[in-house]
Amino acid sequence: MAEIHGDIAGLRKSTISRLEKLYDFVVPSGQVATGEIIQLLAELSGELKREIALYLNRRGQVIRVAIGDATTVGLPQANGRRALNRLSGLRCLHTHPSGDSQLSDVDLASLREMRFDLMAALGVEGGAVKQVSFGYISGCRNDELLVQTVGPVRLEDFILLDFSFLLKQIEDQLVHRKQASEAIKPERALLVGIEKGTGWNISDSLKELAQLAETAGAQVVDIISQRRERPDAAFFIGRGKVHEINLLRQSKDINLIIFDDELSPAQQRNLEQALGIKVLDRTALILDIFAQRARTREGKLQVELAQLRYNLPRLGGQGLVLSRLGGGIGTRGPGETKLEVDKRRIRERIADIEAEIEQIKKHRNLHRERRQNANLPTLALVGYTNAGKSTLLNTLTNAGVLAEDKLFATLDPTTRRFKLPNGQEALLTDTVGFIQKLPHQLIAAFRATLEEVVHADLLLHIVDASYPRYEEQMGSVFEVLRELQADTKDIITVFNKIDKIENPNIIARLVREPDSVAISALTGLGIDSLLEQVQNKLRNITTDVCLVIPYSETGLVNQLYELGSVISIDYKTENIVVHAQLPHQFRKRFEPYMKQE
Repeated sequence: MAEIHGDIAGLRKSTISRLEKLYDFVVPSGQVATGEIIQLLAELSGELKREIALYLNRRGQVIRVAIGDATTVGLPQANGRRALNRLSGLRCLHTHPSGDSQLSDVDLASLREMRFDLMAALGVEGGAVKQVSFGYISGCRNDELLVQTVGPVRLEDFILLDFSFLLKQIEDQLVHRKQASEAIKPERALLVGIEKGTGWNISDSLKELAQLAETAGAQVVDIISQRRERPDAAFFIGRGKVHEINLLRQSKDINLIIFDDELSPAQQRNLEQALGIKVLDRTALILDIFAQRARTREGKLQVELAQLRYNLPRLGGQGLVLSRLGGGIGTRGPGETKLEVDKRRIRERIADIEAEIEQIKKHRNLHRERRQNANLPTLALVGYTNAGKSTLLNTLTNAGVLAEDKLFATLDPTTRRFKLPNGQEALLTDTVGFIQKLPHQLIAAFRATLEEVVHADLLLHIVDASYPRYEEQMGSVFEVLRELQADTKDIITVFNKIDKIENPNIIARLVREPDSVAISALTGLGIDSLLEQVQNKLRNITTDVCLVIPYSETGLVNQLYELGSVISIDYKTENIVVHAQLPHQFRKRFEPYMKQE
């Protein structure tokens, strides 16, 4: 049955019947259009004061009729598209009720995206076509499709166009197009967010989303937002904004939409159906970055587990994402390449990964027990992504780990030994950076890794003090620490990157915070103050003791090595003088031997 696409609400049945009659026309082979079909198209557009579009195949049959508003008509995805180096086999004729036939940016973008045989705009005045403009793909240069526009021309000249000859010329040039050119081009992304009036400033949140998208390999083309008290249940954003995005993605050749919040499976499916391109949310984007960053077996397993848990509820209709096999951002992963698997297989894979991670967790616990047996205090670096944790680890321990000015440069934890100024040794662990709206799937999957934070004696919370809204980043870190039940641990707040702060009053204000220090991990500024604070904190966790042990009880020295940390030992003539640090619970055992000051 003939169907009229677009907004037909309010149209009379007689008008809809006349629109349906457009399907009855057949254009002769080699001809772009006939006077009869254009006349009816113009009459209807003039009466309705709205754009109308026709799609015709190469047999001259009208395969689709769509109606828009006074200035635009949606150009929905149509079947029949061919290989990337060929035209689609479809042409689009549409009206401009304003009388101006010039092709818009949306028209030209749709011509490229859909690879139409031809895109024609009919300038309509008083129910008749006054002029025609048309465009076609003229070739390809540097992986970009070139477009040739013609017009305005008279309607008579347009109808006499040798359409078959034009098509042959176009396809002869396109056949030399490189097959792989499109695969290596970055995805062109539009970022979308809603401002709810609470939490992060929407502008800052979308800037961070842009960093995430670029880290994942996308090219951010545009950013839009909408103020709403609550997300729309069906589309997350309003339907009017969906329409606006549809026009924008056509005019700017956008092939990926990324939302700043997690979408429900239904919202993602509805958006992909309405927009005709891939739609991702912030969670899928972060998971994709983690998939790229994972290097160790443990890291890859944890990322795959998080991705499977995320995708499981979306199998009922995830749409364009799951229909692609490894097709760009959001579809990569270190595990199975075929994402379109049924729920049973995914659950089986989740169970297998969880069992393997449990074995890795046991192995990690053994390493931790060995470190604890060495009686060395353990410190963990926590903080927002790109706050400078890895740089500080390198500064304190010469670890040589990757430290880049990008999001999530560190994924796999690194532990190194270092010495404090008093000679005491300690262990320092670098952990994965946190971020606002960190996917709960990642926290659950990386819990084995993040246990380094839970078991640490002291946390160093690294903060990028040069970031204007660092307090919001600190809040996001504490949210994750609360989820890990590690928010009550001893913490030193380390305000980093003060080399980027020109106003000394700002630095002075930062260090007024209790248990805080200002440093530059890059230049070494303030590192001595940091180490002094670490020493003071560790004294509250352990006790500094000076013991005088007679030679008749030398076994106590061995106990000190086992239970605490021996800083120095002096074998004198009559006894042994030992400076050590002991956990509080063992202090009483050695009290009889403590040297009186």
